[in-house]
Amino acid sequence: MPRRRRAPDRARERATDRRGGRGSRRPPLRRSLLGRFLGVSALVATCSVAATAWLAVQTTSVAIRQEEGQNLADDTRIYSTLLGYAATHPDWDGVQPTVRELARESGRRITLTTPQRRPLAESAGPRDRTSLAARESATVDPLSVETSLTGDGQATPGTAASRRATDRIDARAVGPFRVPAAERAALREDAARSLSCLRSSGITAEIVVSPSGRSGIEVRGSDGDLTQYPSCVVPPLTEPTRTEAVALKELNRLTNECLRRREHDTEVSLFLDLTWRPGPPLSDDGGATVAPVPVPAEVVPAEAVPADDEVDSCVGTARREQLASYVAPPALLFIGDTGGRTVPGLDLSPVNTAKIAGVAALVLALTVGASIFAGIRLVSPLRALTGAAQRLRDGRDIQPVPVTTDNEIGRLAEAFNQMAAHRERMERQRKAMVSDVAHELRTPLSTIRGWLEAAQDGVAEADPAFVDSLLEEAVQLQHIIDDLQDLAAADAGALRLNPEPLRVRDVLHQVATAHQLRADAAGVTLLVEEPAARVPSLSADPVRLRQAVANLVSNAIRHTGEGGTVTLRARTGDARTDDARTDDVRTGADRGVGTGTGRTVVVEVADTGSGIDPADLPHLFDRFWRADKSRNRRTGGSGLGLAIVRKLAEAHGGSVTVTSAPGSGSVFALRLPVPREEGAGRP
Repeated sequence: MPRRRRAPDRARERATDRRGGRGSRRPPLRRSLLGRFLGVSALVATCSVAATAWLAVQTTSVAIRQEEGQNLADDTRIYSTLLGYAATHPDWDGVQPTVRELARESGRRITLTTPQRRPLAESAGPRDRTSLAARESATVDPLSVETSLTGDGQATPGTAASRRATDRIDARAVGPFRVPAAERAALREDAARSLSCLRSSGITAEIVVSPSGRSGIEVRGSDGDLTQYPSCVVPPLTEPTRTEAVALKELNRLTNECLRRREHDTEVSLFLDLTWRPGPPLSDDGGATVAPVPVPAEVVPAEAVPADDEVDSCVGTARREQLASYVAPPALLFIGDTGGRTVPGLDLSPVNTAKIAGVAALVLALTVGASIFAGIRLVSPLRALTGAAQRLRDGRDIQPVPVTTDNEIGRLAEAFNQMAAHRERMERQRKAMVSDVAHELRTPLSTIRGWLEAAQDGVAEADPAFVDSLLEEAVQLQHIIDDLQDLAAADAGALRLNPEPLRVRDVLHQVATAHQLRADAAGVTLLVEEPAARVPSLSADPVRLRQAVANLVSNAIRHTGEGGTVTLRARTGDARTDDARTDDVRTGADRGVGTGTGRTVVVEVADTGSGIDPADLPHLFDRFWRADKSRNRRTGGSGLGLAIVRKLAEAHGGSVTVTSAPGSGSVFALRLPVPREEGAGRP
């Protein structure tokens, strides 16, 4: 017999649990639910803040780029307009209306000053003027164009466009090359005759007018050279006018002087498109044609020809010298917003950076704080459940865990409370069962021991009555042991069944025949009622089915007084309608009988006995339960018969129910499923 543990032993175990027991020790923060919840929340908050910051930066950057693109387009248009004014005017005296119109169209503040920052033109009124920026937006100089604002710069080397891009002189600065009205009209007529000739030949062309006012022909398509169509070329279109010849002669002189200053003795001859050839001009007017003509190679030795870049440099210097008196002097251009800001952008100063970091830290702190609050509320009931489970493990009495919320944790606490109550109830039933088993075994053993001691002392004689008495007690003891063995096998799922087709009527008659003598001895009438309709055959273990029905019949005879009646009958039932009934007490397995067809065979054992108290009905199928708490043998059996009936019914896929009322008798109904392939048979 195991030794009972003393209180100090239990105290030492609890102390051990507190020191190192896994169930009692609180897990480290990094492994706890609270720690993981906080970690995930902090990660989500960090990612959210980072994603929001990235999105804000991207959106702001796109907006800034769009605004800067619009501002750049406006700046380019403003610069180009003012540059055209400077290229066509010798000074800035009349530029104020142009500046105001540009400011009105662009919504920007425009200011022009001399290189010494003396105002030339201002778009803002006296009240709206603010100090100028430390650096100008551009310098307006038609003789030194800023190609970053005009878009010029890429041109084919050796062409007029290339030279204009290299010397950075605005194309609208023509100075003495501007064609007067009379010459312009004559060139226009010549161009019209040439265009008519080209179109009559099926050639697509159009008249173009240069900034100087000269009209020319531009041929469309792959053959864009006008010299390929000599019959349609009017000579004045390929020759400079009188005005252009004078200006070109002066430009030739200035260019050759520049080359001589650079120690080049060979002269060059320029054409109106600013291309050149080595050698002096072919005529006194400074050039015979608009475009160059072939020159024999022996005219100028190759080694005496200056390099292209040197000639281009001198041409640029000569043009600036020639045009200086025809264009406005350089001016500083300031372009800004009406509020005084010159360049839009995102100001990430240390102060703003600190503000952004502070807001991000505040959001993160609020998120972590909310996570801590939510995590504590989440973990607190779990800790209460853990403590209750540990007390339950130690066998100590526990109080129900408070259910404060109707969520997953609240439902878990409610399920735990139900489990604890069920465990406590099962523990009470276990203790009661142990006590009942001891009582049921003690009674026959005490009887056998008493008779044997009496025989040993010579008080009783070992006659046939003595042997019959001992045999009866031994049979009772064996019956209890067999019942316990059947229940243990059923609990373990090891109850073996040998099903075979059988007719219920045969089983009922066999059981009635076996209990007829006992019923006659008790003065009880035992009847088998013939069914009014066909009852299907069953597939069941005949031995186990007779055992179940016999237990019900034996129980009915025991609780039916003299002159009463016990009736056995069978009928066809329906699992759905049987489940819908609420006037009976069912076993735990009777929740929708598992049948293949939905049909059942109902075996009923009805008696006219004293009935059962409603308070006793829920416990009727419990093991060792008896209404008579004294467990008198004359008023009942061992209390295992109905429990065995329930297990046998469940093993066959059926159930057992009882309907009873005090003074009205009882009806026990055994419901068994009908196989799918089985049809209705004769009763």
